[in-house]
Amino acid sequence: MFTGLIQDLGTVERLEADADGATLRIATKLAPEIGLGDSVAVNGVCLTATATDGTGFETEAMNQTLTVTALGTVEAGDPVNLELAMKASDRLGGHIVQGHVDGVGQIAAVEQDGFARRVRIELSPDLLRYAVDKGSITLDGVSLTVAELGEDWVEVSLIPETLERTNFGRAAPGGRVNVESDVVAKYVERLLAPFAGKDRT
Repeated sequence: MFTGLIQDLGTVERLEADADGATLRIATKLAPEIGLGDSVAVNGVCLTATATDGTGFETEAMNQTLTVTALGTVEAGDPVNLELAMKASDRLGGHIVQGHVDGVGQIAAVEQDGFARRVRIELSPDLLRYAVDKGSITLDGVSLTVAELGEDWVEVSLIPETLERTNFGRAAPGGRVNVESDVVAKYVERLLAPFAGKDRT
C-alpha cells in the first residue's frame, strides 16, 4: 500500500522492450532502501524490484501493465514519480493508494493560477464516476484533491512543491497520466450494487 506522497523523482536510465514485455532500469536516491522483491510505485504503478544496487533498481512490466497504464509510453531519460511501500508505522499523509491503476487520462490543459498551476485531465466515464469534488484522486502516483469537475474532466491545482518534486512540473497538453480512483468509492459502489433500484422505504 502507498500514500501518494512522492519520495523521489527518478530517471529511466534504460528501457528494453520486446513482445514479452519491458524491463526498466531506474536511477533513484531511494536505491539503498530497495531490496529484491520490494514493491515500488512507478508513476503510480506498483512494480517489483528485480535487481538493485546503490544507485538504482530494475523492474519488469508485463504486457498487461503496458496496455492498461501509461508506462507503455515512457522512454529512457524520462522522469518518473517513485514511492516505496508504506510502513505500518508511517503517517498516512496522502490517502490510501494501492498502485493498481484503473485507467489512463489525458492532459487537456495546463494554466497558471497565481503561484499554483491548474491541470485539467480528461477522463472516461468509468473513471469520472468515482471523482468527487474536493475528493481524492491519484494521478501518476500523486495523491491530489479534485479542485473542479466537468462533464468529462477533472482539474487539480498543484502547488510549487508538487511541481518541483514530481513529473507534473513537465505536464503539457496531450500527455497521458495513470489514474487510480479512490478505493473507498469503489468498495462503496460494490457493496451497494445489490440494492440498486430497490425501494428501501
